[in-house]
Amino acid sequence: MSAPRPRRRFSQNFLVDRNYMERIVDAIAPEPEDHVLEIGPGRGALTHLLASRTGNLVVVEIDRDLARGIELEFADVRVIVADVMKIDVEVILDSRHLWRVVGNLPYHISTPVLFALLRVSERIRDMHFCLQEELVARICASPGGKAWGRLSVMMQYHAEVVPLFRIPSTAFRPRPRVQSRILRVLPRKLEKPAKSLEVLEDVVRRAFSHRRKTLQNALKSHPRFDSAAVASELGIDPGARPETFGVDDFVAISNLLAADH
Repeated sequence: MSAPRPRRRFSQNFLVDRNYMERIVDAIAPEPEDHVLEIGPGRGALTHLLASRTGNLVVVEIDRDLARGIELEFADVRVIVADVMKIDVEVILDSRHLWRVVGNLPYHISTPVLFALLRVSERIRDMHFCLQEELVARICASPGGKAWGRLSVMMQYHAEVVPLFRIPSTAFRPRPRVQSRILRVLPRKLEKPAKSLEVLEDVVRRAFSHRRKTLQNALKSHPRFDSAAVASELGIDPGARPETFGVDDFVAISNLLAADH
């Protein structure tokens, strides 16, 4: 039986270069006792290598034909036929284990999937994803640059992010129009976390909704924002632009606004 063709509606680009498959799995370095979740296994290129190195592999695949092929080929792999955007990952990631997550994510679902997983980061040891290179650059950006923004701040609040090697478009079928890169995500707990994640997310969203505005102009509509208090209590210049502030600065600002939250 011939392999199922890529479906445009699922944004499928299958990794076909064996060299890069092996480099990805070597970067993950799964051990036999590890519990691994693979998102979007496609035709099972990485699944084959992962299954050969760990006995606890779960895959989530939206395409029923592809999922059926994996079920037939890998008897010991648990296959969940579902849209990862519509399932409760907390149910999959059994709290009795610390999970390792891997996947080749289409651009349009990359960010929501990452944040959904970070909400249950206490159950995750690490994540390795193949993403569009431009997205990896934004996630791993530093304050002061054009790429630094809401995504950078929130991802780096939740985790250490490490860009690994590039994967050229020629390694995929069909060939995408963009270059890809492997991103390693290591969930962490900050020594001084935000008092309220909801307030932090709101502050960061407001700050970067109009990038050319100063912090005080971007947050002036917030009912608790006081530029004088930000300057005197935090030593932060409210007249500076948001892209100059780091993660710790945004946490400090949100904690000031969340004092009575």
